Amino acid sequence: MAQLTYSGGSVEIDDQGFLVNLEDWTEEVARAMAAREGIEQLDEEMMEVIRFMRSYYMKFKAFPILNYVCKNVDQPRNCVSDEFINPEKAWKIAGLPKLAGVHFISTDGQHYIMEPPT
Repeated sequence: MAQLTYSGGSVEIDDQGFLVNLEDWTEEVARAMAAREGIEQLDEEMMEVIRFMRSYYMKFKAFPILNYVCKNVDQPRNCVSDEFINPEKAWKIAGLPKLAGVHFISTDGQHYIMEPPT
């Protein structure tokens, strides 16, 4: 396990960069995770996506349908892909665990879809 250091301390992440302890997440941790993923700044629209993904996971223990995320945060239909490119980055930044069978693929490097389980 590795440590992710941020201005308020450090948190444990796994070898793929997912937060080990769900309850360690704060918006400051999210900013540090975003920087680790190559996203320099999280604006308010991005944070709305992150917060919604966290609340959805806390309620359903599942990855939300991406268009549902955008609809619920009053953003354009492809907001997750437009803001984060790969939706898995948004999931990591939200401090949520790696879900078995959830993997995203892209044919054009800009738009991602959830790969069906094999």
